[in-house]
Amino acid sequence: MKLFLFLFAFLTSVASASPYRIVTTTGMIADITREIAKDKANVVCLMQAGVDPHLYKPTRTDIATLSQADIVFYNGLLLEGKMTDALIRVAMAGKKVFAVTERIDKSYLLEPKEFQGHYDPHVWMDPNAWLIAAKFIHQQLVEYDRDNTEQYTENLKIYSEQLLKLSHYAENALNSVPEKSRVLITAHDAFNYFGRRFNFDVRGIQGISTESEAGVKDIEQLVKLIVERNIKAVFIESTVSQKNINALIEGSKAAGHSVKIGGQLFSDAMGIEGTYEGTYIGMIDHNVTTIARALGADLNPKGMQGKLSVEIQK
Repeated sequence: MKLFLFLFAFLTSVASASPYRIVTTTGMIADITREIAKDKANVVCLMQAGVDPHLYKPTRTDIATLSQADIVFYNGLLLEGKMTDALIRVAMAGKKVFAVTERIDKSYLLEPKEFQGHYDPHVWMDPNAWLIAAKFIHQQLVEYDRDNTEQYTENLKIYSEQLLKLSHYAENALNSVPEKSRVLITAHDAFNYFGRRFNFDVRGIQGISTESEAGVKDIEQLVKLIVERNIKAVFIESTVSQKNINALIEGSKAAGHSVKIGGQLFSDAMGIEGTYEGTYIGMIDHNVTTIARALGADLNPKGMQGKLSVEIQK
């Protein structure tokens, strides 16, 4: 009997010490969750580099992965529209399912007309807003695993300082772009929070969701803007086809104005896992550095920490 009780106590302590399982929808959420949880949890991300969350449909494997999670974090604000039913089913089964944007004040959120009363979900484009998401994740981890509160809090403190440094770098880098050149034209409207935060005029060929289609009139209006404001560069995105950007370039050429592709930006997904661009900080560093350099700023192409891949910017 004593041996049984000893083995039971031993196995229980081992189980409680084992990392618990967190499943996230996007890489941006997975990265900040890993920064706060560290070795206390195994973090699994459903959507990999280059995947468009607007169009993503969960597979059977995804459903099984969600059902095995201890905690599920998703963006919310309709970013993962086609996953809604799966997330609801998992929550109804008793899993802890949280939208990381839940604590962002509604007064901060943008309401584009095309979304019919819904909010723009691309809040991670503003590091200040993503810090709020990180704090929300911290709160949920503390409530789930109070024994490691001190470590989670210290991890959040360190990461918050890194995000503050990123925010300062972005401000300085983008402020060095000549004011008349602060126009960001991309494949779809993923950068509106970025534009508001850093005082850029942002124009997307498609709307907030990549499910929307760009028409000939949309292309013509942007070509007119490019010519009138003498814009030198437009940008492609890692998760969106560049055919509409190519149409802009051809249209501008026909109007007697030369505009180039300033680089590839990360919008709805980060870079390849295991690379600097495959982290949230690396993603924003890449976008800021690429945009600023293409629009006239004199910056180190290796970015804030000297870690950027110059090849991705070409």
